[in-house]
Amino acid sequence: MNLLTRLRSLSLRPVHEPELPEIARSVAIIMDGNSRWARRRRLPTAAGHRAGTRALRRTVEAAIDLGVETLSVFAFSTENWSRPPEEVELLMEIFTETIERELPDLVAQGVRVRFIGRRDRAPDDLRERMEALEDETRHNERLNLWIAFDYGGRDELVQAARRLVESGIDPREVDENALSAQLYAPDLPDPDLLIRTSGELRISNFLLWQLAYSELIFVETLWPDFGAAQLREALADYARRRRRFGGR
Repeated sequence: MNLLTRLRSLSLRPVHEPELPEIARSVAIIMDGNSRWARRRRLPTAAGHRAGTRALRRTVEAAIDLGVETLSVFAFSTENWSRPPEEVELLMEIFTETIERELPDLVAQGVRVRFIGRRDRAPDDLRERMEALEDETRHNERLNLWIAFDYGGRDELVQAARRLVESGIDPREVDENALSAQLYAPDLPDPDLLIRTSGELRISNFLLWQLAYSELIFVETLWPDFGAAQLREALADYARRRRRFGGR
């Protein structure tokens, strides 16, 4: 076969498409930087928190497009109650607004919404909306959105241990499966990837049990500026990593 014939035969072969990188099916995000975003723009803190709710909506939509199956976000920690009362009251109002204004469109796109954490300290009207939203979306399957509200990783482990003791389990039967079954959300898959915005380099008591072998990515972007491009970049970074889970 002469050179010309060989080149023609090669040109007729289908071009090999490179395999898509592995997608992090379960992603967790610590949404940090709302207040700093507002201060830099000389805006009230409320403006930063409301901008953060819009960032959540576009990030969830981007997660759907990118093939993420579970998204867990840290919205309000057990320690956040120590903030000034007026800010806490404002946050409760914004959570209610988010359920009423931002989440319905996501629900229509097939998102199932569930809340993880304590509920006994939430205002009655907010708690009722949370429960109603969970009930409304229980059959949705396109993406699972877990919103950590009044959540603390240490508190979750303490409560799980307490429930184990109260169950009367034989100490010899206590293992990882027994403990994980007592967590707030036993069916929440361990995150493949944790993203924290705003440049802070810590996990701040978020999903301590579940993050044992998660890949961690810290980005400088403040949460209100986070969106599809930043999520795509984080997923691409994750895809380049090799997860060993303690092995080689």
